[in-house]
Order: sequence, then structure tokens, then C-alpha cells
Amino acid sequence: MRIRDTGDLWWKNAVVYCLDVETYMDWNDDGVGDLPGLVQRIDHLADLGVTCLWLMPFYPTADRDDGYDIIDFFGVDPRLGDAGDLVELIRTARDRGIRVIADLVVNHTSDRHPWFRSARSSVDSPFRDFYVWSATKPPDTSDQVVFPDQETGIWTLDEKTGEYYRHRFYRHQPDLNTANPRVRDAIAKVVGYWAEVGLSGFRVDAVPFFLADAAKGEGDDIERPHDFLKSLRAFLTRRTGDAILMGEVNLPYEEQRQFFGDDDGDGLADGDELTLQFDFVLMQQLYLALARRDAGPVATTLQSRPPIPRDAQWATFVRNHDELTLDKLSDDERAEVFEAFGPDPDMQLYGRGLRRRLPTMLDGDPRRVRMVYSLLFSLPGTPVLFYGEEIGMGENLAAEGRMAVRTPMQWTSERNGGFSRARASRLSGPVVEGGYGPEHVNVADQRRDPGSLLTFVQTLVRRYRESPELGWATDVEILDQPHAAVLAHRSTWQDGSTVALHNLGDEAVEVPLDLPDCVADDDGGPAVRLVDLLHAQEWTCDERGRATVPLDAYGYRWLRVVREDSRRLL
Repeated sequence: MRIRDTGDLWWKNAVVYCLDVETYMDWNDDGVGDLPGLVQRIDHLADLGVTCLWLMPFYPTADRDDGYDIIDFFGVDPRLGDAGDLVELIRTARDRGIRVIADLVVNHTSDRHPWFRSARSSVDSPFRDFYVWSATKPPDTSDQVVFPDQETGIWTLDEKTGEYYRHRFYRHQPDLNTANPRVRDAIAKVVGYWAEVGLSGFRVDAVPFFLADAAKGEGDDIERPHDFLKSLRAFLTRRTGDAILMGEVNLPYEEQRQFFGDDDGDGLADGDELTLQFDFVLMQQLYLALARRDAGPVATTLQSRPPIPRDAQWATFVRNHDELTLDKLSDDERAEVFEAFGPDPDMQLYGRGLRRRLPTMLDGDPRRVRMVYSLLFSLPGTPVLFYGEEIGMGENLAAEGRMAVRTPMQWTSERNGGFSRARASRLSGPVVEGGYGPEHVNVADQRRDPGSLLTFVQTLVRRYRESPELGWATDVEILDQPHAAVLAHRSTWQDGSTVALHNLGDEAVEVPLDLPDCVADDDGGPAVRLVDLLHAQEWTCDERGRATVPLDAYGYRWLRVVREDSRRLL
């Protein structure tokens, strides 16, 4: 194995960790997390094994959508610190081997952004065509609303000019007209600025929305929307050769493929659009599989993944910062998942998703929780963790909407979970209460417990990083075996090969494996071993390449294929 290959395309086997500065660590005790506090906790991320830190928006904001309503793309919100604090974070993270990326939110701005304030002041404003306007009342668009509990359509009348502006999301977030060359230049300027500051790329918010726009004037380009994404990727690559664009594209696979830049779908060319895309399809099928205790939906989905460019990657995840969307499931399938993991309507959101974290959905069963994270890290792709997952944080349903899973990080069993010494009423969000509160779930206690979830996730990260085939395999092989609850898959790249077994069911089983390439040499040489990377066990394949491996209820194993001449550490 040429280990040097894994450093060139670092995102292929990275471990990404997403956090909101506002809820991570408050160092000046004003109740709001800040950049100095994050710097003080960077060694927690290094100890966990994180290699890429993804920051949710830290820009100046009107704070009506948790920072996604931006009023200045070139600044740092003063509640969180200043530009110098951000530079110190990037420098300190780099010292620990951690790259830093940030949200790029360019589908819209806050209605308090200077561009929009100018645009709505007059139809003759130089920034008027930075946004999407309609002089006539648009037709009903209630079926296009992203947040149906807040909006009834995607157009709002601006009283001063008498025209309607478009907003795919909230009315206080007017859409930028990204078909406009001037807007595209402004976005490139934002990307170039932060790349120069030291970011290693961006998580690109709402990609399909900001590419699907309307022509507003001469020179606007709506015929080839992907050309903008291609030019943005090329510009970023020129500025910072190994920087990434990790895109939020919640679409069926066939449509997702196009956002990698692979026009013919053969997966052979280098991609020239998004570097990584979140695998929303697989995530949703995972929850269906968990609800049914049947691995079939995951196996079928893995086999249906389309080929992707050789320098692109899937980003896999169990939880993110939004609602746990189930919009790609059928109505009946979604009802199954709701019944299993969120039967109370208060646990659901927008009729399409859940506002809960994994441990509470699995009733705190440590076997199932660990099995799911073992599966996450064994899937072909780049795993993405949302802050608090490493210790099994729960949600606070008393918080509004998606904020239920964006509660303050739980560092200790002390007041406010060690997040802040401010009064509870001043905190950026309510702390989790009850059985998942800080007195029961926190970093400090789990650091000292070799049997904790934190220790287990550290092991998964280490084993994943030591097994490049899990990130680099171009195809996943689903292995035949008789148990519906078991997912048996194999990832192979160069001379590395790992078989992963995961039991989604509540009964112990024995899994027969048939690996024809794992027979002994014809001259009677030693047989191939299957060494469990997560448990101190191993099995030997027989003369036909077969082995039978026991698997506990909700059990999991990573079996490295070890041949006589292997020099890999175990």
C-alpha cells in the first residue's frame, strides 16, 4: 500500500467534526460560546482523532436563523470573538494536524445585509439585481416552502418598491441572484478571502437552491448553472490546491452525481465541482434499517451508489445540525421510522424529519449506539460527526425546532455542563436535562473511563485512519450470508481489505463468510487470517476460503484480511 497516496487527497480518509462556536465553549462567561473557548478545547478534538474541523457560520448575523442569516461575509460575529481569534484557532488546529473548513452560505443573505438594504431602497439601486425580484404577484408557491411551519410561500412583497423578492427559506433571508456575474464575482471574493486567511475549504450550504436561479438581466447565466460551481472549484483550487468543497445536496443519487462534475456518469474522470457530498440517501435508509432491524435497506443502497470521480468522496453521517430529514423515504417508510424513533409529534419536524439525537432514539441502549457508530466508520466514505456525538449527548425538546439538537456542549458534571459560568438564563441555548444531562453525560467523566463511548469512538477513529481501504475503496462488496439483520460488506484498496459485520437485530447469530480469494497457497502455505480490529479475536479461513464468525445481538466486527506477507500493524 502506498500510504503517501492517502495524504494527497486528504479528504478521502478524513474524520470531520462539525460544531457551532456559539454552543461549544464559553471562555469569557457571557453565556455565548466563543473562539477563545474553542481554542482551549482543540486538544479534545486532537485526542479524539479529528482531522478536519467544520465550523457552522461564525459571521456577523442578525441571529434569526442560528447564524445562517449573514450580514457580512468577511467578518466574525463580535459575540464569538474577532478575526485574530479565528486566525489563532486555525493556527492552533493546524499545529494539532487539524484542517479547518467553514460554512459557505451563498444562497441568501440576511435582509439586514448592506446589499439588500440598498437593493430594497430603490429599483435603481446598483445592488437591485443582486437579488431575485418579480414586478407581478407570483403564483401560489406553498408547495416550495422549506419551512412550512414558518412560511406560506417563497415570495414576499417589499412595500417600498412594490415588488416581490424571492426567499427559498425564511422571508428575512432574501435569495441572491447567483446567475448574475457580479454576484458570482462577489462570492469568489468571499472564498478567496477566507482561503487566504487559512481555511482549507467550505461546507457549501443548500447547493441545488443557489444553482437553480432566474435570469434578471443581460449577462445572467441560467442555461449552464453547473458552470458556476465548476468555476468556483477551479478558483479555490488555484488559490489553495488541496482545499475542498463539501456540498449539501439532498437529491436522489442520479441527480447528486452531476454535482461531482461527472457529466457522463462513468466515474473515471476527475471531478471538477464538489469534492464531497453528504450521502443523505444512505443516512435515511440506515434509519429505516434500524427501525426494521433489517440490514436490507443499507445493503441495497450501498449497491445503488453511482460511480463517482476518483478524486471525489461521499460524506457519511448519522446526525447533522438540522432536522434528521426523512424526505426521501416513502410515506409508509417514514411512518415506520417515526413510530420507532419519534412517535410523539413534538419529536418530529416539518412532517418530514426528527429533532432527536441517536442515543435517545435508541432508548440509550449502548449496544445499539456503538453498533451504529461502528457501522458509520466502516462505510465507504468520509465520516462526519456532529459535536457531542462522541459522548452520546441527547436533545432538549424544550428548545425550538432544530435547536433541540444544538444545545451547549457537555464538558463536565458542573453547572451548565462546564460550558459556561453564566446564569442559565444567559446561555445561548438550554442545556440537556434528565438522564442525558451533564451530570450523566460529559467529556470529563468519559475521559477517565476506558469503557466509555468516548473511548470507543476514539478507537473507531484510530482504526478507520489505519484502514485507508475504508475511505478509498471505489466499490463496496456486499457479502452473501443468511441473516436479514446482518450487513456484511467488504472494502478493498490496493493490498488492504477489511470485512465489516454489523448485526442490526436483537439475537446473536453466526455469520458464514465465503471469501474465495482467501484460500491458502497451492503449495500448502499458511491460511489467510481474519483479525478483528475492535476485539482481541481472529479466525482462519479454511482451504476453500470460508470462516464462520459469531456476532452478538447488535454486535459488530471489523475483520482485516491478513496474509502471510502482510506488514500492516494490527
